[in-house]
Amino acid sequence: MSRGSRRRATFAQALAAEWLKFFTVRSTFWGLLATVIVTVGLSALLALAFVVSLDQLPAARRAAFDPGAYGLAGLNFGVITLGVLGVLTMSGEYSTGSIKSTLAAVPRRGRLLAAKLVVLAVVSLITGLLVSFASFFASQAVFATRGLAATLGQPGLLRAVLGGGLYLALVALFSLGLATIVRHTAGAITAVLGVLFVLPIFGAFLPGEWGATTQKFLPSTAGAAIMNAAETSGSLAPWTGFGVFAGYTAIILAIALGAFRRRDAN
Repeated sequence: MSRGSRRRATFAQALAAEWLKFFTVRSTFWGLLATVIVTVGLSALLALAFVVSLDQLPAARRAAFDPGAYGLAGLNFGVITLGVLGVLTMSGEYSTGSIKSTLAAVPRRGRLLAAKLVVLAVVSLITGLLVSFASFFASQAVFATRGLAATLGQPGLLRAVLGGGLYLALVALFSLGLATIVRHTAGAITAVLGVLFVLPIFGAFLPGEWGATTQKFLPSTAGAAIMNAAETSGSLAPWTGFGVFAGYTAIILAIALGAFRRRDAN
């Protein structure tokens, strides 16, 4: 490709190429399928496990039961599958060496990264909303057998279910950013899981009020607050927490863009 033709590569062309590439690799199909099966399936299974053990639970726990929040518990496992998909969207090109031909076709790296982000954002948001609503309705169908089901008309629940989809989409973008920085699949997946799952474990051991406050502002804790139907003492307000996680994601993507522009394609 000549230097002049490289300059004529438009964002629409880059977007079309990334869209085609995204849906022609096997990891996309398996990643999306795993997200649906794992998230919805585990939400239903967790609901069933609660219903089966209901009569053996202490009265205090039965009284404190929140069917809306419990019905979205499976989304925590969807974080893993969409996080991995976000990583593979970028790291897969480095592992196969196809990043060189991609950059030859779209030499403007900011344009290329933006195209990848748009494709991943659209797919992960649609998938996230799908599994969030499916998880909610599947779990409430189980709870209904014992008269415990919640409805979307209850305060905060519609926002919580919608928020579940938004959170999963943001996790995918956060993961793509980390993958762009790390450029290695195993390393990037380890980084994503470390930030989203291991970091809160260490945060729980921090002492006193300082530890409790720090825990609220950790990426996964803040982001997951959007799935709370009401404010809880252990987390930020729903939209505040989501905004904090969105801020983390924006920072990671800004660092990723800078690194992507400076480095070579190896």
